[in-house]
Amino acid sequence: MRSDANIAGPMTDPVPGPRTESLGDGVSRETPPPMDDTPIGRAAQLAVEALGRAGEGLPRPDRTRVMVVANQKGGVGKTTTTVNLAASLALHGARVLVVDLDPQGNASTALGIDHHAEVPSIYDVLVDSRPLSEVVQPVPDVEGLFCAPATIDLAGAEIELVSLVARESRLQRAIQAYEQPLDYILIDCPPSLGLLTVNAMVAGAEVLIPIQCEYYALEGLGQLLRNVDLVRGHLNPELHVSTILLTMYDGRTRLASQVADEVRTHFGKEVLRTSIPRSVRISEAPSYGQTVLTYDPGSSGSLSYLEAAREIALRGVGVHYEAQPAHTSNQNSLQNNSEGMQ
Repeated sequence: MRSDANIAGPMTDPVPGPRTESLGDGVSRETPPPMDDTPIGRAAQLAVEALGRAGEGLPRPDRTRVMVVANQKGGVGKTTTTVNLAASLALHGARVLVVDLDPQGNASTALGIDHHAEVPSIYDVLVDSRPLSEVVQPVPDVEGLFCAPATIDLAGAEIELVSLVARESRLQRAIQAYEQPLDYILIDCPPSLGLLTVNAMVAGAEVLIPIQCEYYALEGLGQLLRNVDLVRGHLNPELHVSTILLTMYDGRTRLASQVADEVRTHFGKEVLRTSIPRSVRISEAPSYGQTVLTYDPGSSGSLSYLEAAREIALRGVGVHYEAQPAHTSNQNSLQNNSEGMQ
């Protein structure tokens, strides 16, 4: 993590140093500001508490958990969720790898990883069978966090994979051959259900679906669940939806509560208790090549992702994932409910 004085982003005191208070007759006394009575002080205290909780550590899974962050809808917070959950887990003491499967490379950008066209990337792993260890880079801000970046070359990978042998399982084989110990692998998928997303689903055991608390939240989700069922039935019997995370939650609106209730009704225990609020800090962080955890540790977004990561970690302790019942009973009603909310 950065040791810069400005670790909390732009929230710094414009007048550094102690304040003075006049006692008359030319005598002054230095008085420190009451930390809990100022916005800066409260933010600093939250940051200390958040980082203190992160440093506590959590039980490590008994085997590497490979989680596929997927939703074919764009703008639901897939990349934001991937990088911030990964950073949160790493701050809790886990060793985490982010695999950026989105040709836009936004996860690589948010983690401060160079991903211009000449950089060895996940494209080389999928198309040219390059070892994953040759493309993985450490994330500079967070110890224990690594990234396999995406470059613009990945945009053509869907077409190039069509003619290759075992096209659906190339990422799986690369991960299995990776020898460095890892607690978590989070795969950031593109907003589509093509071969890149299928490769992720074949490689992973768990699917994490971010769902935004807005109109059309459930639209198209039935198709994603059907694809999960197809991959489980034909290519990866361990695959199942383990986690649903509500994002962009605005507690001031009735719509957010309505969407949250609908999602919890359909998915029950898979939905995390923690939801991610709408946050300017979360949106700002990638432009600085950071996650919100390092950009503003005391923000509501940072605290929410730390708690979500804690939930995910505690849910997975001692659990060996097996084939789960399909969600087919929910798929028809999902579409009906999404139409009713429009």
